[in-house]
Amino acid sequence: QVQLVESGGGLVQAGDSLRLSCARSGRTFSRVAMGWFRQAPGKEREFVAAISWSGESTYYADSVKGRFTISRDNAKNTVSLQMNSLKPSDTAVYYCGSSWSSIATSLISQYARWGQGTQVTVSS
Repeated sequence: QVQLVESGGGLVQAGDSLRLSCARSGRTFSRVAMGWFRQAPGKEREFVAAISWSGESTYYADSVKGRFTISRDNAKNTVSLQMNSLKPSDTAVYYCGSSWSSIATSLISQYARWGQGTQVTVSS
């Protein structure tokens, strides 16, 4: 059974940084793409960033491009999201997702497993 556990959320001020981590257990980690999504109150879950199984390809939402960086360590079965220059609009619950395939994608339908989420709150 694949399990994803996120950590690293918290309350920060605008302009600060946070680093989220996601630990994956279960089947072979290195053969699937991973992604981060977020969901603000009253809104649908939206794509943030994705990384291919090899780590060579990354994909970002326009709203976070240049501020967020996704990375993975296949030896440790972890994927991380470094978030810099945070804005109040980044406030949301952040979810780690494990894809069906090896290709980085923003399509939520391509993600088979989800973590429980971690809250990120950015105050102005």
